[in-house]
Amino acid sequence: MEEQRQKSWFSRNWGWVLGGGCLTLIIIVVLFFGSIIFGVSKMFTSSTPYKYAMEQAFTNEEVIAILGEPIESDGIMQGNISLNGDDGEADFRIPIKGPNGEARIVVVAYKDYGEWVYEKLYVQIKETKEAINLLDKGLEGN
Repeated sequence: MEEQRQKSWFSRNWGWVLGGGCLTLIIIVVLFFGSIIFGVSKMFTSSTPYKYAMEQAFTNEEVIAILGEPIESDGIMQGNISLNGDDGEADFRIPIKGPNGEARIVVVAYKDYGEWVYEKLYVQIKETKEAINLLDKGLEGN
């Protein structure tokens, strides 16, 4: 009689081990990149230039007349913001939408000795490419 050798646990379960390992690795990578995207998004949305730009756009009568109410953020922002103590720079676009259309807020600003100075702050309407200036005449800082 021939004696049959029993396979090792790994030999019998290699598919589950590799499949589970790959799935775990994929989940870890997705969570890692998700946390990076969430962190960057949170950094943008908690910044003074973002809050100021949203406030100016949401209360501007011309923007409200074109987009309708309510106006809300619509998607992923593009651009960058960098802070270094009392100095910094911001150059980004915020997609927004209302019931009547879509637009984006364009923000270009720098922080000098703790104060944000806005070089550009306007809403560009998607359909017409019209630009609505959000900077008060004669007052460009916040």
